[in-house]
Amino acid sequence: MLILTSIHQILAGKDIKKLKLKSLRKHIGLVQQEPALFATSIYENILYGKEGASEAEVIESSKQANAHSFISALPEGYSTRVGERGVQLSGGQKQRVAIARAIIKNPAILLLDEATSALDLESERVVQQALDRLMKNRTTVMVAHRLSTIKNADQISVLEGGKIIEQGSHSALIENHSGAYYKLINIQQQQQR
Repeated sequence: MLILTSIHQILAGKDIKKLKLKSLRKHIGLVQQEPALFATSIYENILYGKEGASEAEVIESSKQANAHSFISALPEGYSTRVGERGVQLSGGQKQRVAIARAIIKNPAILLLDEATSALDLESERVVQQALDRLMKNRTTVMVAHRLSTIKNADQISVLEGGKIIEQGSHSALIENHSGAYYKLINIQQQQQR
């Protein structure tokens, strides 16, 4: 029930129907499978997370997102233009810019929608490290098919046909050898061999 607790704290007892969407959105960070990057500089894409942030905040959020090294290595650094929808960057680089944007925003609630699914294994490792730092001390709702992404979650819900069919921690779910989660883990492990 962590999600409900954080949302309740944000709402402070207010009727959600009367809350302005903009007010609610400022407490939510989003990292998607295909991040929404704008045809502007890397710096401005990160700054979009927190209007008026200092240069030091942008750089620190990039470091935490494992993005500072690759950004600094670019000929124009943080001034590098990413192109329409970030086409000038690799998938892992786009994800790390999106994570830096979420870090600088410092949201109470984090939504991760298949944030590592389109990445190769090396990029996934680097992005997962950044996500692990980002998820600390905040409510995170994560949609993922790669089970390695979710195994450290406090609560995992397995969905089938739009309904929750299993719930628990990774260690609890893996003990149920007839459960859907256990079967999914085994299938993914066989595919990786």
